[in-house]
Amino acid sequence: MNQDYYMRRARDEARARLARTIVAYAFGVSEAEMNAMTRRSAAAAFGRQVAMYLAHISFEMSLSRVANAFGRDRTTVSHACHLVEDRRDDSQFDLKLDRLESLLRAAPDPVIAPAGTTAQAPGQNGE
Repeated sequence: MNQDYYMRRARDEARARLARTIVAYAFGVSEAEMNAMTRRSAAAAFGRQVAMYLAHISFEMSLSRVANAFGRDRTTVSHACHLVEDRRDDSQFDLKLDRLESLLRAAPDPVIAPAGTTAQAPGQNGE
């Protein structure tokens, strides 16, 4: 695989972490439970589904890229997106997701260093 693939995958994984962190905060769910490979509690599973949905919608990532970033199957992500979309009929839930989408869209692109280098925040010169 080439360098661009690894850079894109690292960006996708960083965006997935951001979506998980924000959903954990907004829904009061343990991020560690959301990261677990097993289903865990219903709240953690739903939080993970919301995070996958937000990564797909906010960052315009394909279902396959979301699946790779979250360590899940593409069909799992598709199922999550359908579930979350169905819940958007609830106006309070829809408003919450609108705000989270806006927050994620406003996030700066992650700083990803090419292999063998160290990432520096923009404006830093290493001094």
